[in-house]
Amino acid sequence: MKSVTGFYTDEWTFWHSVGLQALFLPVGGYVQPPSGAAGADTPDSKRRLLSLLKTSGLLDRMAVAGAAPIDDTDLTRVHTSRYIDEFRRVSAAGGGDIGDFAPFSAGGFDIACISAGLAKAAVADVMTGKVARAYALCRPAGHHCLADRSMGFCVLANIPVAIEAARAEHGLGRVAIVDWDVHHGNGTQSIYYDRGDTLTISIHQEHCFPPGYSGVEDRGEGDGQGTNINISLPAGAGDAAYLASIDRIVLPALERFKPDLIVVASGLDAGAADPMARMLAHSETFRAMTARMVDAADRMCGGRLVIVHEGGYSEACVPFLGLAIVETLAGERTDVADPTLAIFQAQQPGPEATAFQLDWVETLARRFA
Repeated sequence: MKSVTGFYTDEWTFWHSVGLQALFLPVGGYVQPPSGAAGADTPDSKRRLLSLLKTSGLLDRMAVAGAAPIDDTDLTRVHTSRYIDEFRRVSAAGGGDIGDFAPFSAGGFDIACISAGLAKAAVADVMTGKVARAYALCRPAGHHCLADRSMGFCVLANIPVAIEAARAEHGLGRVAIVDWDVHHGNGTQSIYYDRGDTLTISIHQEHCFPPGYSGVEDRGEGDGQGTNINISLPAGAGDAAYLASIDRIVLPALERFKPDLIVVASGLDAGAADPMARMLAHSETFRAMTARMVDAADRMCGGRLVIVHEGGYSEACVPFLGLAIVETLAGERTDVADPTLAIFQAQQPGPEATAFQLDWVETLARRFA
């Protein structure tokens, strides 16, 4: 296997539009138009991440590629034909929202197929040994999308589509999905809830999105009983709680499951400045979590690790969070210093709050053991 790390991106993904919004609210009535960027889910945070990767010189040391869009065969392994047909129809008619908080403009279906194609190519290239590890800069995101309904800025289930394609085309077996997006990965969970060949783990802010959801009791059903884990953290959780969640819950679960591939659903909205959540992770949090995933993949599944981009809405901070992840994935370090790191480290919870958070993680660890 080559030691090179793959990076997958496509200009069209930055052209995906959710229309004019104030944060996540469509403009109209008493919701006033924004004075700056149109809502939270703009291309800017992702484009700025790509720009930082380029200017830092890191992309020059990676295998950068695009990918073919997924086709109906790929789609129907995961999504219902009715949903695909409706998505395609509304996209051709100018766009709209056929789910919950998941608007798209004209051509949104075609762009979403490109985004999912990036994830598919990343998984395929890792499985065939073309690259050692891979990062897919997908947009729109995918982890909220159900088989028959879009949700939360997600219109296709990028990771399940990629996994099921690799199972059909490359003989992929057991897969573990670790989702550290600050919002619950409800779409991924629903798709694999009754399957024993896929371990789904979500680390998320309690009750954030979907609103009011925690999920600690939801462990899967049928063949999937025990292969679904929800690590629901209180608002304000910081670096210590995230790393304890990885060490005390995620890594033991991976050891028990013995995956053939690890896929990370990498939302960056647990970052301390994100407008869509209330957590206190910083760039070194993401660097440390990624290092643990690289080590786990090396020990458990021949190094096979794919990171797929999900949410993250702070245009200023996402590039530094993402750079820490990609540097660690590629085994490289640039001369870029995160200018926000000292501030967010100083804002971490104090000893009493941290003790409370770590006690909660230990409670969950005993439950999931």
